Amino acid sequence: MELEKVREAAERVARSLGLEIFDIEWKIGKQRLLRVYIDRLPDSPGPDGPGVSHMDCQRVSEQLSVLMDVEELVPGPSYILEVSSPGLDRKLIKPADYERFAGRLAKIWLHEPFEDKSYFEARLAGYADGAVKLMLPTGEIAVPFAGIKKANLVVEI
Repeated sequence: MELEKVREAAERVARSLGLEIFDIEWKIGKQRLLRVYIDRLPDSPGPDGPGVSHMDCQRVSEQLSVLMDVEELVPGPSYILEVSSPGLDRKLIKPADYERFAGRLAKIWLHEPFEDKSYFEARLAGYADGAVKLMLPTGEIAVPFAGIKKANLVVEI
């Protein structure tokens, strides 16, 4: 299976519904699983509000399933297609995510220590010049984007 062709098909479906593809995972275990994470475009609130609704997931699932069958994008035995939102504790994957969620609290793990730390929990302050800006109690720092191993938003209640 060519994941890039699946991504292209998913993006066509999502765009037609005012959504975007956040991430795609292909897992093979007891069953083959294709998980597609969708998100609402920041400037296009849906009928149910700014987030992704169950109806959004259902519409993408139905349309993408048909498209993938017609274009034969997943050869071989059967698989499960799962469509969902990234969740409140979503992963931060691309530079635009750090800009979009500026002001939000995030957990960030680094490949190598930066200022003697491999982990930060801090407010996002944006992205510029290849670096993610973090607001710490001691002030703002800029962590190289390429040095980030994993990052997630923190759910604040």
